[in-house]
Amino acid sequence: MATRRDYVIGAIIAFVFLTAFGMVALMFVGVLSSGDLDIAAGTGNIAVVEVNGTIDESLGRNVIKQLDHWTDYSSVKAIVIHVNSPGGGVSISQEIYDAVRRAREEKPVVVSMASVAASGGYYIACGGDKIVANPGTITGSIGVIFQFHTAKDLLDKIGIGTEVIKSGDLKDVGSYARGMTEKEGSMLRAVVMDSYEQFVEVVAKARSKERDEVYPLADGSIFTGLMAYNLGLVDTLGGMEEAVNIAADLGGVDDPRIVRQYERKRILSLWDLLTGDAGAAIDRITGTSVENFGPQVLYLYK
Repeated sequence: MATRRDYVIGAIIAFVFLTAFGMVALMFVGVLSSGDLDIAAGTGNIAVVEVNGTIDESLGRNVIKQLDHWTDYSSVKAIVIHVNSPGGGVSISQEIYDAVRRAREEKPVVVSMASVAASGGYYIACGGDKIVANPGTITGSIGVIFQFHTAKDLLDKIGIGTEVIKSGDLKDVGSYARGMTEKEGSMLRAVVMDSYEQFVEVVAKARSKERDEVYPLADGSIFTGLMAYNLGLVDTLGGMEEAVNIAADLGGVDDPRIVRQYERKRILSLWDLLTGDAGAAIDRITGTSVENFGPQVLYLYK
């Protein structure tokens, strides 16, 4: 006959088992919820690709994958790229631009600017056949920025030093432990200006302007959509509906129906932390990428 002590022991064992099972289940929630792209239910003939947030490798690869997919998707007759981004990395912005140009060779591509489509966001827009901006959209910011933080005075105060062994004077450029040297400044300015000239060339080509016409607009200034329209930086004013209708006209579509891809969201789990996937954890908490924390040359509206 079971005693009260037996019941207590059984309850403790059951509690421990259920707790352990629950922890394991929580650990694997993030793994079971993948981040793959799915095609939304139903069919459509106008594909919408979202460029939402700071442009980093993760966002960029997702966007490129979608553009390439819809380029090869026969039932889609035109693509609308919805840009709501302050820009980001130079190289990945250029790769998205190239993907837009590839898509444009096969079918019309229209860019719809949301609240912000600046710097790298505008760079991407230059790849499309038409650019549609809301009158209040913040765009422009044609330029390049390279910045990093230094903490030399703070480190000196608390008695922390940094020893560096390097193969050349410029190997540790951007170090937080000291100020920038004149030689480093010259090198970084050369890199920034080369990236800047590439940006100006893209704008001049996209907007059928001479480079000398672009330079006065390419000092980092931002413009409203209305200002950008008057300056010849966008083609027309409107929102997503107008962009879809323009895409439909260019693609010969009488009854535009939108189709898009979506990303199944991963849920932050103990598995991320226990497997050392801190970068993924930070991304899902803050909506940013840890790759943006180091010194980079950026097409970015700050």
